[in-house]
Amino acid sequence: MFRNFKTVSRVIFGRGCFAQLSDILDDQRKGTDSCMVFLVDDVFKERPLGARIPLGDADLLLWVNVDHEPTTRYVDDLTLRIKTFRDRLPDGVIGIGGGSTMDLAKAVSLMLTNPGSSVDYQGWDLIKNPAVYHVGIPTLSGTGAEVSRTAVLSGPEKKLGLNSDYTLFDQMVLDPELTAGVPKDQYFYTGMDCYVHCVESLTGTYLNAFSQAHGEKAIGLCREVFLDGTPGSDEKLMMASYMGGMSIVYSQVGICHALAYGLAFVRGIHHGIGNCLAFDCLEAYYPEGVREFHRMMEKHHIRLSRKGLENVHPEEVERMVDVALTLAPLWENALGQDWEQKMPREKVRGLYEEIIAGG
Repeated sequence: MFRNFKTVSRVIFGRGCFAQLSDILDDQRKGTDSCMVFLVDDVFKERPLGARIPLGDADLLLWVNVDHEPTTRYVDDLTLRIKTFRDRLPDGVIGIGGGSTMDLAKAVSLMLTNPGSSVDYQGWDLIKNPAVYHVGIPTLSGTGAEVSRTAVLSGPEKKLGLNSDYTLFDQMVLDPELTAGVPKDQYFYTGMDCYVHCVESLTGTYLNAFSQAHGEKAIGLCREVFLDGTPGSDEKLMMASYMGGMSIVYSQVGICHALAYGLAFVRGIHHGIGNCLAFDCLEAYYPEGVREFHRMMEKHHIRLSRKGLENVHPEEVERMVDVALTLAPLWENALGQDWEQKMPREKVRGLYEEIIAGG
């Protein structure tokens, strides 16, 4: 049976389109005491973007910290703060920031309408009730979080997303101007998340014409940005992020992302960096992609950060393996239905040992 998947229903794209956010939200406000909740990366607290947020009199602005990747506990805390702010649900939740902020906004919008803890919904299609209206406004390009049906969270037992058709944003605002000033290394690591999405989608067993069409266009844009250095790179990478995310909507990622989840859960390594550290050691599985990745690193003078991989204990490696092996769809996409025979536990352990040793 074919999946009947959802996509984000409304998208606005273009330099300066953030200025239209107020008009977009006005169409969703209910009454004179309407409340919108803005979850905004606290890096913008003292920057011009913070002053441009169109706050209404009854709106709530929450500065969120994403120095570490989102946790179920943080989502539950934010949800409680919103529920105690007033006696009815907000008319909308707006996330402004990078992929982690996008995931927080998606998760909070779900937990406002679903009982219990976000821990209860880590998995596939466990969400029962639609989220409140929610908007994604990325200030980094590459994660694809703005188009993904997943809100990735680290819980007490695992790092796993809230995967649901209800997770998808109702509206995206894609303004390339918002990515101005991103540090070079962060720009590269986040962009490589998109590149790896495409490689894993295009080489996976789940590949189909839909995912291929989006993945091929996205990877072409990544090459223009990171190899050719053509004009309009910010716009191209934002579209690559969107189309790379669409590519995995109807397929899946693979080995690199599975390994990166373990690095993030056990050692708190940010997703973009974790992907690069893992991908660097996967030439046996993605030979052309890894060789091209190395050329991109050389062109942009990137030296992979190894912060967080110091003095890793054997029991931590075992926990990484545990996390990675819970992600069966990723392994199946990469290796086929018999992936467990092709990738036994000791082989996964060996990959982590290689990553930790630096290749």
